[in-house]
Amino acid sequence: MRSARSAGEVIFDTINVVVLCLLSFITLYPFLYVLFASISTPSEFVQHRGVLLWPKGFSMDSYRMVFENPNIIRSYLNTIFYVAVGTTLNILMTALGAYGLSRRNVMWGSTIMLLIVMTMFFDGGLIPKYLLMKNIGLLDTYWALIIPSAMTTWNLIIMRTAFQGIPVALEESARIDGANDWTILFRIIIPLSLPVIAVMVLFYGVWHWNKWFDALIYLRNRDLFPLQLILREILIQNDTSSMMTSVGGGDRMPVGETIKYATIIVATLPILFMYPFLQKYFVKGVMIGAVKE
Repeated sequence: MRSARSAGEVIFDTINVVVLCLLSFITLYPFLYVLFASISTPSEFVQHRGVLLWPKGFSMDSYRMVFENPNIIRSYLNTIFYVAVGTTLNILMTALGAYGLSRRNVMWGSTIMLLIVMTMFFDGGLIPKYLLMKNIGLLDTYWALIIPSAMTTWNLIIMRTAFQGIPVALEESARIDGANDWTILFRIIIPLSLPVIAVMVLFYGVWHWNKWFDALIYLRNRDLFPLQLILREILIQNDTSSMMTSVGGGDRMPVGETIKYATIIVATLPILFMYPFLQKYFVKGVMIGAVKE
């Protein structure tokens, strides 16, 4: 029979619930503020000051303006391309590197790994990178945001550690049956490492989706701009002064303030939708790749 809880336990649990609810609200409120602002009536929102706990009126004009803006639509499609192609290349290159460095008795394996790890601490700098991109002809191309970031050292270390945790007996039995390294990697190692692969997809996908600085440095053609660079122009350079919408009687009112928040929502939702599908792999994948038994 369950014993009665003491007054101290009840007080402790109550305080925990209150504190956690408060922290959850503090964490969630910035997103709610942006959401409420994006669907508020522009004329009412610009007059509001202070905390926003519900929309001021209701209007979808900001979202209509976002999707009618050709720069945003084009940059959205560019970002999808960068995420899809970039993440695919990232996973392939990271898996190949991790597999080679995780095998036993690899010639100079420790030395190669040391040289790779050194890239986390030493960097050539922005100007040498720019000159390199210019000399190899990647400036103002889609590949300027994909090829230079084909693999990151930290993710390589995580995936390499995960591959090392797979029993060697599986590889040995596959080789007895005539399997080569390609078969072992794609038919055995990767299927057994799906949690880590899912985490890598999330890491690389979010990284590509939020990337804007490389585009600012390497791209001049606006047709190649990713969404985040257009969003930066809207938020920092206040490039919404010409965005107006009609109201009753032919008057015009600015939606510059609310369109900023609508753009943030449009840019954020795809990443938020990724988490429910990958969350079951997240903790397991990180732990597998971060702790070597």
